[in-house]
Formats: sequence, structure tokens, C-alpha cells
Amino acid sequence: MDDVVALLSLGLIALASATLLPGGSEAALAGLWCEGVAPWALWLAATLGNTLGSLINVALGRGARRLRTRRWFPVSRRALARGTLWYRRIGAWSLLLSWAPVIGDPLTVLAGVFRLPWWKSVLLILVAKGGRYALLLVIADHWLTPWCT
Repeated sequence: MDDVVALLSLGLIALASATLLPGGSEAALAGLWCEGVAPWALWLAATLGNTLGSLINVALGRGARRLRTRRWFPVSRRALARGTLWYRRIGAWSLLLSWAPVIGDPLTVLAGVFRLPWWKSVLLILVAKGGRYALLLVIADHWLTPWCT
């Protein structure tokens, strides 16, 4: 497979994995690792794709906040105001867990709901996702290499 197509595919899989859609970028990363694609390129494609996917979640959260005046909105104005204050003090750092399965996606949505500044969302998510993929590549280098044919 052409490396550019492979890296674009990895980026799209990582993007989908970071949204509320199901996906598994780890398997794609491992497969491309075994094919000999440059680790820095794998890291870059996966990190950028996964970060972009998380930023889509942030945007969805921002959009959901616009619905707060609707009668059926599940959170009261008071609770939303209290949550906003809490999130501004402590919640931003929770994005360093945006890489984590199960809790990572909701944390990125909350960043949007509570209007975390875009620059801070991008920075924290990029650090979290980049660190995750760097660790996965280190693990692949140590334990996956013998399994590649």
C-alpha cells in the first residue's frame, strides 16, 4: 500500500475513533508499523486525526449548549452555571485524559459544553493524544516487532 494512502487511512480511522463513533486506530497503527511505515509519520497521522476527531466532539458540545433553553434540555440553568465554574477551575486538565477509552470522548464534549477556549482544548488534547500514540509506538517497538512478518 502506498504510504501516503496508508497514512491518510490511519488519520481517518484515528479521527473516527476520537468521535462518538466506534473505531480502533491501534490496530491500524500496529498493521502499518509491521509494514515498515516510518514511526514519525504514523505518530503524526494518528495524532492529528485523533485530535481532529476530539475537536469535533468539542464542537458538538458547544452546539449542545445552545439547546440549553429548550424545555427538554437535561440540565438546569443553575446546574449548568455551577458546572461551568467548576470546569473553568479544574475541568480543563481533564482533557489530558481525552486519550482514555470510555471517558475520553465525553470529556471532550464537556469541554465544548463548558466553553473551554479553543486554544486550550487544542493544546491539551494534542498533548494527550500525541503522548498516547508515542507510547503505543514505543510498545510496538519493544513487543510487536517480533510478531511482524
